[in-house]
Amino acid sequence: MRPADIEALVVPGRPALRGELLLTAVKRPDLESDSGHSALRRVDLGGGEAPWTHGPHDSAPSISPDGRWVAFLRAGEGAGADGSPQVHVMPSGGGEAQRLTSLQLGADAPVWAPDSRRLAFTARLPEAGRYGTADADGKTPEPPAEAPRRITRLDYRFDDIGFLRDQVKRLFVLDIETAAAEPEPVSPAAYSVDYPVWTPDGRRVIVTVPQDWDRVETDTFDLVSFPSGGGDPELLVRGQGWAGLPVFGPDGTLFFYGSSFEDGHFEASNTGLYAAVLGDSGPVKARRLTDIETVDIEDGAGPAVPLGDEVLVVVRNRGAAELRAVPVTADAAPLDSLRVLHGGHLAVRGFAADGDTVVAVVATPETSGDVVVLTAAGGPRVLTDYSKTLRDKGLRQVVELNTTAPDGYPVHGWLVLPEGEGPHPVLRVVHGGPFAQQDWAVFDEAQVYASAGYAVVLGNPRGSAGYGQSHGRAITHGFGTVDVDDVLALLDKALERPDLDPARTGIMGGSYGGFMTSWVASHHPERFKAAWSERAVNAWDSMVGSSDIGYTFVDSYIGSDPEVQRDRSPLTYADQISIPFAVVHSEQDWRCPLEQAQRMFVALRKAGADAEFLLFPGEGHELSRSGRPRHRVQRFDAVLEWWSRHLG
Repeated sequence: MRPADIEALVVPGRPALRGELLLTAVKRPDLESDSGHSALRRVDLGGGEAPWTHGPHDSAPSISPDGRWVAFLRAGEGAGADGSPQVHVMPSGGGEAQRLTSLQLGADAPVWAPDSRRLAFTARLPEAGRYGTADADGKTPEPPAEAPRRITRLDYRFDDIGFLRDQVKRLFVLDIETAAAEPEPVSPAAYSVDYPVWTPDGRRVIVTVPQDWDRVETDTFDLVSFPSGGGDPELLVRGQGWAGLPVFGPDGTLFFYGSSFEDGHFEASNTGLYAAVLGDSGPVKARRLTDIETVDIEDGAGPAVPLGDEVLVVVRNRGAAELRAVPVTADAAPLDSLRVLHGGHLAVRGFAADGDTVVAVVATPETSGDVVVLTAAGGPRVLTDYSKTLRDKGLRQVVELNTTAPDGYPVHGWLVLPEGEGPHPVLRVVHGGPFAQQDWAVFDEAQVYASAGYAVVLGNPRGSAGYGQSHGRAITHGFGTVDVDDVLALLDKALERPDLDPARTGIMGGSYGGFMTSWVASHHPERFKAAWSERAVNAWDSMVGSSDIGYTFVDSYIGSDPEVQRDRSPLTYADQISIPFAVVHSEQDWRCPLEQAQRMFVALRKAGADAEFLLFPGEGHELSRSGRPRHRVQRFDAVLEWWSRHLG
C-alpha cells in the first residue's frame, strides 16, 4: 500500500435495515476533489450491492418505520455555510431526493418518529453576525470582522467544532409533508442537546443535556424530554457521568450508554449499558447492566439495539470490537457472561437489526469494512467486498505479539511485516488516547510503512482501552512510567526475531503517542535512531489553559501540582534528546495546541538538537485520520522521507 492508495480505503457506515431494504453510506478519500466522497449503497441480503445515491457527500441513512421513506444527510448543494449537510428524504422505492432543511451550519443525522411522518434532529444555530449570518444591522461580516467573543466559561470551544457558545446545538422536529426550509427549534438557546430519540407514543423526544441544564461546566449528562411540538422539558434520568445514545426497548424500557464518575475518576472510565424504567413521579436513577471493570462499550458503533430479551452492543476486548448481547435483566454482568454474536480478530464498526435479521459493518486485518449478515445457523455471511481494491494494492501480514513488562504485567500487540527476508528497520508506533485501543482492522499507517520496507510494532500499553478499566487507569498520575515499560517490552519482543534489525529502530506517535515519543526520546535515546512526534503533549503547564479539554484532562491524568506537571513534561527534558527529532503539528489543533509543538521545537534547537518542524495549514487534531486527502498523502510522503534518511 502506497500513500496515494488511501483512495482504496472504502469504509461503509452504520447500516440501516428495514425488511429487505439494507442501506449504508460508503465513504472513501478522493484526491482529485481533496475531500471525502460518500454515497448511499443498497446491499442485497443475499449478497452484492448497488448504488442508491451517487453523492458525493451523502450519509446517515434512516429508514422510516413503515418502510416507505429514507431520510439522510446530503452536503455540497450550496445550502448553508460551505454546503454543509442538510436533511433530505426520498421514497424507499427510489426517486428524486427532496431537501427539507437549509440550515446555515447544517444538520445532524435525522431520526424517524413512530408515525413515519416526522423527523427529529439536532443542529447548531449560529449567533447573529457569526458564521456567515447577518448581524443586527443587516450586515454579514467576514470572520475576521466579527464582533469579539465574551468568554465566561472554561468549556467554550472544542477541537474540530470550534467555539461552542455562539453555535448552540438545538433540537428540531419537522413534518416531511409540510416542512419549512428553516424549521423552528424545539429546545432553547441556553444549552446544547444531543442524541435525539422518540418516545414510543411519538409525543416527546428524548435528548441528553449537560447536567443541571448546563449552568456550570460539567462532564455529566442528564436525559430529558421535550414535547415534539415545543414546550418545557422534563428531567427523566439524572446521570452519573457521561450519557448518550438512548433507545427504547419494546416494553418501554429506556436503554442508553454511560460512564460513572461517582468514584471521583473522570479519566479512563469504561462505557456501560444502562436501563431506566420511566414513570410519572419525576426523575429516576438508571441501573447499570454491565460490569464496570470488564465491559467497555464502543459507542462509536452506534446505539444499542434491543432484540427480544437481550440488547446488542459492541464491546472493546483486547483489540477486538465484538458484537455481544446483554440480557435485559442483567445487573453488572461481566464480559465473559455476554453472548458473542460476532467476535474474534475483527472490529465491528456499526450494526442494525430488524426482526431476527442482524447486520453489521465489520473490519478485519484484511479489510477496512464490509457488510455482513449474522445468521443463527450458518454464522456470519459477508455481503460486500469493498476492500478488494485495497487488497489488490498489497496488504502486509499482521502477526500477534504477547509478552510481559519487567514487572510481569502482560503486554499485547502486533507486528506488521514487510516483504523480504530482512533484516528490516523497525518502527515502534504508539497510538493516541491514551484511553483508546489499537484494533484488529486494517491500519493504513502501518500498511504504508510496512509496504515501504519497515517492520511496524503496534500495541496497547497500560492506559489503553479494551483490557479492563484498571488497565486504563494504571497510568493515572503516572504518565511515562509503566506505559513506557510496556511500549519497550513489546518492541523487545519483536526484536527477538532475526529478520528485524535492532540497530535501525525509530519511534513515532500522535497525541498521547506523540507524548510517548517525546518522553522516550529524552529518557531512552539509546534505543532509537530518530523520532517523529506528532500533535503531541509536551508541556502540561500550558496544556491546562491552551487545550480545549486541558482544564479537566491535565488534573485527571497528571495532577494540579505545577512541579509534578513540569516533572511529567517532555519539554523539561528536551536538552536530553540527542537523536534526530521531527516535531509535526497542525495549525488548527485545539486538542494539543500548536504552542505545544512550538515550545518543543524551540527548546530542541536551542539545545543544539537535530530537530525539524513540519506544520500543516488548516488542519485540526485529526489530520492523519480525517484530514484533507492531499495533506494525508503529503504527510505519508514526509514520514517515509524522514525514515529513509535516518533508518536507511
